[in-house]
Amino acid sequence: MKTVIITGTNGMIGRLILENCLLNENINKVISITRKPLGIKHHKLIEIIHHNFLNFSIIEDQLKNIDIVYYCLGVYTGQISSNEFKEITVHYTQSFAKTIQQLNPNCSFCFLSGAGADSSEKSTILFAREKGIAENILLQLQFKATYIFRPGYIYPITPRKEPNIFYTVMRKLYKPLAFIYPNIGISSTDLANKIFTIGLNGGTNIIYENRDIKK
Repeated sequence: MKTVIITGTNGMIGRLILENCLLNENINKVISITRKPLGIKHHKLIEIIHHNFLNFSIIEDQLKNIDIVYYCLGVYTGQISSNEFKEITVHYTQSFAKTIQQLNPNCSFCFLSGAGADSSEKSTILFAREKGIAENILLQLQFKATYIFRPGYIYPITPRKEPNIFYTVMRKLYKPLAFIYPNIGISSTDLANKIFTIGLNGGTNIIYENRDIKK
């Protein structure tokens, strides 16, 4: 039986992965680290409300004996400043991953990144550069297994308030565009199911581009 940690459970993909974990008979404990309550009650679920994602020392005792990490914490570019985006994308990831690696060196770490993430860390595009930096940090920590997922546009299966005009337009155009360009994106449920399954059962890749996730 597995013990799982998920971050970003108030977000679209983190919530779907959480639902998969709660339903799976091979998982007996799911720890959600979040800033605000989920509004979910389940005998497997342990909810930790934590606000300082640069320091996890006060909750370290609850972060031991972990088998799988699903790291889905993130933020959209344009919603916050460049410095805040870097802090959330890079520094939060680094702080959390280092803590988990020290306590659970044999766990698997699944990271929700994005298409275009730049491993060279030289891109002039904020999202690509900072996601690339975060990916490299995770790979250097040498977990038992590290899986990085780089989806394109994520099509929301369930209704939601879109974060900006780009996502409002893309939601309307995704299906006709995907017919012409199959790897332009992936549905939220397909992405969450793939991340969940690879985290639980293992995978053959380290980095999964959108086309790999859809296979």
